[in-house]
Amino acid sequence: MSSTSRRYRRTACTSLALVLPLAALAACGGGSGGTSADAGSGKGTISVWAHQGQKSEDTALQNAVKSFNSSQSGIKVELKLIPGNDYTKTITATDASQLPDVMEFDGPTMANFVYNKKLAAIDSYVSAKTLSNATAASKAQGEIDGKHYGLGMYDSGLGVYGNKKLLDAAGVKYPTGLSDDWTAAQFTAALKVLKAKDSDGKVLDLQENNGLSNEWGTYGFAPIVWSAGGSLLKDGKAEGALDTPAVVSAMKTFQSWKTYTDPNTDGNAFAKGRVALSWVGHWMYPAYSEALGSDLVVLPLPDFGNGPKAGQGSWAWGIGANTKNAKAAGAFLDYLMNDTNVTAMTTANGAPPATKTALAASTLYKKGGPLQLFADQLAKPCGDSDITKSCVAVTRPVTAGYPTVTAKFSDALNSIYGGADPKSALAKAARAIDQDFSDNAGYKIP
Repeated sequence: MSSTSRRYRRTACTSLALVLPLAALAACGGGSGGTSADAGSGKGTISVWAHQGQKSEDTALQNAVKSFNSSQSGIKVELKLIPGNDYTKTITATDASQLPDVMEFDGPTMANFVYNKKLAAIDSYVSAKTLSNATAASKAQGEIDGKHYGLGMYDSGLGVYGNKKLLDAAGVKYPTGLSDDWTAAQFTAALKVLKAKDSDGKVLDLQENNGLSNEWGTYGFAPIVWSAGGSLLKDGKAEGALDTPAVVSAMKTFQSWKTYTDPNTDGNAFAKGRVALSWVGHWMYPAYSEALGSDLVVLPLPDFGNGPKAGQGSWAWGIGANTKNAKAAGAFLDYLMNDTNVTAMTTANGAPPATKTALAASTLYKKGGPLQLFADQLAKPCGDSDITKSCVAVTRPVTAGYPTVTAKFSDALNSIYGGADPKSALAKAARAIDQDFSDNAGYKIP
């Protein structure tokens, strides 16, 4: 595995747990929501589980725990880091009674953990200030029926990186921001022009080296569905949302890009200048910026008719449903979400801060910063259901059945990319999703 690919798999930037078996979650049974969290005394020792990310992230978290423990004497946090590749499997396999007081989780897994009574609502335990300082996009990922079960220190950004030198040499006009985004037809036309000037005709990177039948497939390319006016789920059903004629047409366009795409087996197609465009997220900025310098431009995804759309969401923090000390857990979360800790973490991993104050002060994401586009997208959140033309950052479906949704959609995407008929592949995925939801009473959380 290349260093780029390894970095992609290991960083907490993503909530794109490429190696985590989200699909396995769907089989873990479930039942009513509910929680047995006790407020407790607000004092004593609390246990905290987190995923082991890149070393700089681990250090930022360890430093936050150390400074919290030394800042007061009433609460002591004991941190346990679990390898990222095993993290979701570990939470899934652990009985709710054995889970910690505070735990990190990959954003799309939250509803499943609530459904399986592993997470408590945090509204009564974190301060109003912490909740109000969370960005709207971040809150959308952690909310079910008006209750919040998770808050993130950081979010994620998705777009198209461009090599200005190659684009200008080919005479390709490209957007400068959301206001002049390119249409899908303009994007395809740009690929054709670039191909004519390229030695092997491969001018686009889709991170094919990470595979498509996984969370990258859903995170990276569900925006095509949303931008075509469709949905992965609408009112708990995929049929009539995922397989509409507009989505089928958009997926045919996506399929047509394969001829222009570098398989990127070494993970360096864009950084080495083999391609002019790379469809990926914020986590590649450090490597791309180092490689291209002032030739790096950050562009929105193409518009398929319902406005440009982008993914959002990442790792988040919640309170174990069986904690006996939720007050102490909430106090630690308040501390974790302060500007010092959020800034230290997002400096470590390059992700967009998920708090308003840290985002406004971020060198990368503030107005005029190199990644302002990602902040602009997150400032126009859609949530997971109200996907209008004017909003941009869409939350993946907040449902306990998400593991089935992502498994079936990403499988369909992968088969379409490989040449399958988009109409039948999407219809098959929609039927499978709806059958699973029917078998599980819609994964309703009381």
